[in-house]
Amino acid sequence: MVLFNVSRIETTPFDGQKPGTSGLRKKVKVFVQTHYLENFVQASFNALTEEKVRGATLVVSGDGRYYSEQAIQVITKMAAANGVRRIWVGLNGLLSTPAVSAVIRERVGVDGSKATGAFILTASHNPGGPNEDFGIKYNMENGGPAPEGITNKIYEYTTTIKEYLIAPDLPNVDITTVGVTNFTGPEGPFDVEVFDSASDYIKLMKSIFDFGSIRKLLSSPKFTFCFDGLHGVAGAYAKRIFVDELGAQESSLLNCVPKEDFGGGHPDPNLTYAKELVARMGLGKSESEGEPPEFGAAADGDADRNMILGKRFFVTPSDSVAIIAANAVEAIPYFSAGLKGVARSMPTSAALDVVAKHLNLKFFEVPTGWKFFGNLMDAGLCSVCGEESFGTGSDHIREKDGIWAVLAWLSILAYKNKDNIEDKLVTVEDIVRQHWAKYGRHYYTRYDYENVDAGAAKELMAHLVKLQSSLSEANGIVKGASSDVSNVVHGDEFEYNDPVDGSISSHQGIRYLFEDGSRLIFRLSGTGSEGATIRLYIEQYEKNPSKIGRLSHEALAPLVEAALKLSKMEEFTGRSAPTVIT
Repeated sequence: MVLFNVSRIETTPFDGQKPGTSGLRKKVKVFVQTHYLENFVQASFNALTEEKVRGATLVVSGDGRYYSEQAIQVITKMAAANGVRRIWVGLNGLLSTPAVSAVIRERVGVDGSKATGAFILTASHNPGGPNEDFGIKYNMENGGPAPEGITNKIYEYTTTIKEYLIAPDLPNVDITTVGVTNFTGPEGPFDVEVFDSASDYIKLMKSIFDFGSIRKLLSSPKFTFCFDGLHGVAGAYAKRIFVDELGAQESSLLNCVPKEDFGGGHPDPNLTYAKELVARMGLGKSESEGEPPEFGAAADGDADRNMILGKRFFVTPSDSVAIIAANAVEAIPYFSAGLKGVARSMPTSAALDVVAKHLNLKFFEVPTGWKFFGNLMDAGLCSVCGEESFGTGSDHIREKDGIWAVLAWLSILAYKNKDNIEDKLVTVEDIVRQHWAKYGRHYYTRYDYENVDAGAAKELMAHLVKLQSSLSEANGIVKGASSDVSNVVHGDEFEYNDPVDGSISSHQGIRYLFEDGSRLIFRLSGTGSEGATIRLYIEQYEKNPSKIGRLSHEALAPLVEAALKLSKMEEFTGRSAPTVIT
């Protein structure tokens, strides 16, 4: 038993950003400033009720990005000093964001302990390395992100903090070996347990999906599979699930060794950044070598986002969640008793709305942020949900879940092919096109303008709000850009009244709604570490079966032109093209 003492260290407030449900994200060079991380951690402890700190069990892990190991040691020493009873750390400090949620909800310690929260060390899909991004967020006892009430308190404490508590003589814990290290301090025992980062998560996935049917699909010589971990934390699960449990070839895994700099890449699973997977799936700018696999998927740095691809075919995240919901009851055992309801974020296309109406399901449109889905799930109102930003999930946890989404698609493919596994396969493209034929197609794209001057971004948004007061002027601009676009009939800033807790979330995105069901959405995103990101969402619904086979960029071209003219995008930002198109 190692003894430790507690020290009170004087500090001064830092000018930190207000953390949202995605937490606090900054460049590493900011986090390594004296007391910066410590201030945020102490502010978090101060914002929580005493029973969630003193005597509590907390999870501390993340996506393994640069500075994670040092941060784990700092948080552990501060937790001990603040009266936390035990810390659970994933082996090598690795736990995906969905796995952290699962650990909080499902794991029981040998002494019967349950976690009441977690510090997750991740900047999600942002790059890692000494000159790149680091992030930290706090998740609650339901496994979901801290609600606004807590994040507001954390921010308030960061602006007034004068001291933090730490146990400076507590030795660094070896996080590379499974086991328990025991300490004792002024308030009694304190333990740090390092545990297998994959076993609890795999157990949960096996309780949701029929691994036998997926294994049968993967064993078919007609079916080929590829998964890209983008050198993120998904690699800690990929071999165990896809190879060891489901029988995929190890050669089907790309970039599944977690690296603190994500191999120098951008761990964002989209058509721009997942270059190797995109090329292998036959969607690159040059011809792919050999025949592409039938199915491809990727996850982001902390494995809560996903991208689904078929052979030479991209599935939009908006279509993905709608197709999962449409097939969940038949294809996924967890949902065999039926869906409680479905939900999507406001910028996500209305493809899920059509499924909900057809299946007579409860439907919710919420602001961007997983906490809104969590409220619905905790109230038993929602089973499947998704965001257009490559996030899909269900009520098995309270975070989006990249590997869950991959397994959901494999389950649907297995179900569709259960009677003809030796004949011509029903492919990813077949499933999507069958869905469009039944429900209609939502042509959809997103333009991201990253690291835009924050002042210019706010001016652009203010311009769009002002323009909504004169729809005739807006329609003049739209028609001037393209006569093929129908009239704007409504414009507003989206506001959400939460049916569970009654909270009101205002200014959640600027909407322009058109007579034919088309939509233009403009949002400022808080997921970057510097500057501002403007997201532009363009959607057009097509029910005519003869018109659902067009190329997306061709179908949307008139609306894109209208959106750029309406927003004066280049005039405000100086950008003639977006950073990323998805």
